[in-house]
Amino acid sequence: MQVPVYSSAGEVVKHIEISDRVFAVPFNQAVVHQAMVRQQANARQGTANTKTRSQVSGSSRKLFRQKHTGSARAGSRRSPLRRGGGIAFGPKPRSYRQAMPKRMRQLALRCVLSAKAEDRELMVLEQLKLDEPRTKEMVQILAALGVDSSALIVTREPEGNVVKSARNLPRIKTMPASLLNVVDILSHKTLLMTEAAVGKAEELWGEKLSQGENHASL
Repeated sequence: MQVPVYSSAGEVVKHIEISDRVFAVPFNQAVVHQAMVRQQANARQGTANTKTRSQVSGSSRKLFRQKHTGSARAGSRRSPLRRGGGIAFGPKPRSYRQAMPKRMRQLALRCVLSAKAEDRELMVLEQLKLDEPRTKEMVQILAALGVDSSALIVTREPEGNVVKSARNLPRIKTMPASLLNVVDILSHKTLLMTEAAVGKAEELWGEKLSQGENHASL
């Protein structure tokens, strides 16, 4: 698949061939959904905690005698039925972690990258280097590229000036190619990748796949 490469001024400088193994994979909705749910579940801390009737402070003494009071019978003031009492069936610390095979995670990532390329929401930049962190300069670059909504900016390696220039912009996020994930790609309208970042993605999820397939065929 051929895609145009843009300069920081928004002009097309050349066209490059990107790997079909990474950017032209048929969309597998079930795998992508499972990967997204897994990532969101694994991000949960699971530290919510409530006290049961045995843990709240207060006497366990019966409030009043059982009969001949004209009121409904009542036991401890720590009962979940009373204000200040324990919580019945409340949350306790737990792990929400979900497992998913590595091949399925990689397939989900290739699926969403391919969807961005197919929908023309993938833009490849020749390079993105800033001499100093300047938010104004980043705004000018995004405007020149026609980015008027949310965008995920991906570089080959972490670029300090790029990160600092974009971190104050709403709906703009930056990350290195090695940290690409399903949730962040789906959460942003436009995917801006430098040419080096595209090469890194093909390196991580293209060549290894072909080697694995070759071993499997043997």
